[in-house]
Amino acid sequence: MEIYQHFRKDEHPFIDQALSWVDHVETTWQMKVSDFLDPRQQQIVDTLAGTSMAELKVYKHGGSHNAERQRVIIAPFYEEVTEDSFQLTLLQGSYHDNFVSISHRDVMGAFLSLGIKRQKLGDIMAEDGLVQIVMASEVAPYVLTNLTAIKKARIRLEEQPLSSVVEKTVNWVESDQVVSSLRLDTIVKAIYHLSRKDAAEMIGKGLVKVNYRVTDDRKFILEAGDMLSVRGKGRSKLTGVNGQTKKNNISITTARLN
Repeated sequence: MEIYQHFRKDEHPFIDQALSWVDHVETTWQMKVSDFLDPRQQQIVDTLAGTSMAELKVYKHGGSHNAERQRVIIAPFYEEVTEDSFQLTLLQGSYHDNFVSISHRDVMGAFLSLGIKRQKLGDIMAEDGLVQIVMASEVAPYVLTNLTAIKKARIRLEEQPLSSVVEKTVNWVESDQVVSSLRLDTIVKAIYHLSRKDAAEMIGKGLVKVNYRVTDDRKFILEAGDMLSVRGKGRSKLTGVNGQTKKNNISITTARLN
């Protein structure tokens, strides 16, 4: 199928899954609610739904305005989609941050230790003694009963309305740069102001993700729209590839999350 030519090989399994969702809606004219998807997966669903011969619409919701991980609904154009359609639940708890520090990773680890798949979990907030977890409503009762501690802190979760979600402040700072190639090590070096050696070492150690997946190939070629994260140094993205310079280098636009 020609659609596969527009995506990387490692994305093909998800494309197969998303195409099955589109086909389901085209065939049954019933909406499909996905698990939580990362932004790259959401982009793929948008693209595939747009190639459908039927009149389908795509809706997204992750519990808050700036949610990164969101559930997606593919629906016939006439279907009424409400917030309740996404089946989202917010669980909130507090802990004494004077005695223990809890990170995003700690919360996720506690959640996954219950045997629940990552796809059932949306965004996590853990700071200033407060934990908020957005999740699929179908797993919320089990989590309420069984998630009683995170790290060394006892915690009692309670369901709260989605309106109580603490909104994230998102601030992407763009910059124009010139690089010799679109290789991963070259782009990581430029964005994070590292030496080529340090960039390559971090990639080789599995500390770098491209589109939310660990990528240990320093020669991996990036494309406009790719999301990056380097452990301990934050997130960034290649927002644009602007063409070659007179010296045969490449002009790019990048953005880093502050």
